[in-house]
Amino acid sequence: MKAAVDTTMEISKDPTASGAPKKHRDNDTLSLEGAIETVGDITVENPRIQCGNVNVFYGDKQAIKNVSIEIGRNEVIAMIGPSGCGKSTFLRCLNRMNDIIESCVVSGDIQLDEKDIYSKTTDVVTLRAQVGMVFQRPNPFPKSIYENVAYGPRIHGLVDSKVDLDETVETSLRRAGLWDEVKDRLHQPGTSLSGGQQQRLCIARTIAVRPEVILMDEPCSALDPIATARIEELMDELSQNFTIVIVTHSMQQAARVSQRTAYFHLGELVEVGDTRRIFTNPQHRLTEGYITGRFG
Repeated sequence: MKAAVDTTMEISKDPTASGAPKKHRDNDTLSLEGAIETVGDITVENPRIQCGNVNVFYGDKQAIKNVSIEIGRNEVIAMIGPSGCGKSTFLRCLNRMNDIIESCVVSGDIQLDEKDIYSKTTDVVTLRAQVGMVFQRPNPFPKSIYENVAYGPRIHGLVDSKVDLDETVETSLRRAGLWDEVKDRLHQPGTSLSGGQQQRLCIARTIAVRPEVILMDEPCSALDPIATARIEELMDELSQNFTIVIVTHSMQQAARVSQRTAYFHLGELVEVGDTRRIFTNPQHRLTEGYITGRFG
């Protein structure tokens, strides 16, 4: 795997040990008030997704505040931060999953391949095929393993024959690292699989509709360490063909799987950049405070 950081390293609890600029450590306190100016590599060359001044409101409550970031092609970018910091809310903006929440209002600009995904002409069903999503808990359909994978290509008209459909199912299961485990029981329920297998089935279901981007919202939080390791290996393999955006509560996981990491705090994007730098030499004191365990 392309591990971004040696996760056996110890991050010092000494706030003066990380090498972060002193200007971010005024009186060794973490002021949480006032606007945050994002630092780091917000833009990338030849981005697949471009986000500018994105705001999200749930009624009168603002959950995301002026977030701007670009996401590159075939990169794995991790979004980290304390619980309730807005990282999952922001993730759901990227395929308009927040549309299903009646009180939610999204403003700003989000483009996929230079096309506005919030345009009135955007077909949301097509968008969600282009930007697939894997959720925190495995959610296979109450159908057979085969039908879980076949459902999307069939309804989107991506196959012309049963032979094409069989090939798509096999290819998707192989890419999800599941084919050898299920090839002799394709007509058994997807829910009969273990938790880790179900999550890989959901990944196979996602990639079967040929997305450009895969969003993963804490995909390993309900899995054991062995299943987690398999999903992480799979992310590395899939990044050869897909852009992957992962929200994770585990800094160790972010370090293992991503090339870039974005740190969110109270709805704001504080810092984004190369994963190794974020974890060894954060530029912002809030990032440093979270990485070193002073809050979060």
